Amino acid sequence: MGLQFPQDKFMSTVKVGEKGQIVIPKGVREMFHIQPGDTLLLLADKKQGIALVEYASMEEFARQVFQAKADSEETSE
Repeated sequence: MGLQFPQDKFMSTVKVGEKGQIVIPKGVREMFHIQPGDTLLLLADKKQGIALVEYASMEEFARQVFQAKADSEETSE
C-alpha cells in the first residue's frame, strides 16, 4: 500500500526527458486546474529548489510591488 497524503497534498517523481521537459502529474494538474496552454512561471533558487507558480497570480503580485515602490518614491519627494 502506498503512502496516504491529505487531499490538498501531492508527491510524485518525474523524469526529465532529453529536451529537458517534465510531465506534470495528472493529480497535480487536476489539483491546480492546469490546462493545456496555461502559462506557468518557474522560480529557481540554488538553495531552496524549483517552484512552478501560476503566471497570472505572480504577474498581479509583481504589479502591486512595482506600484507600491512607485508610490513610495512619489511620497518621499
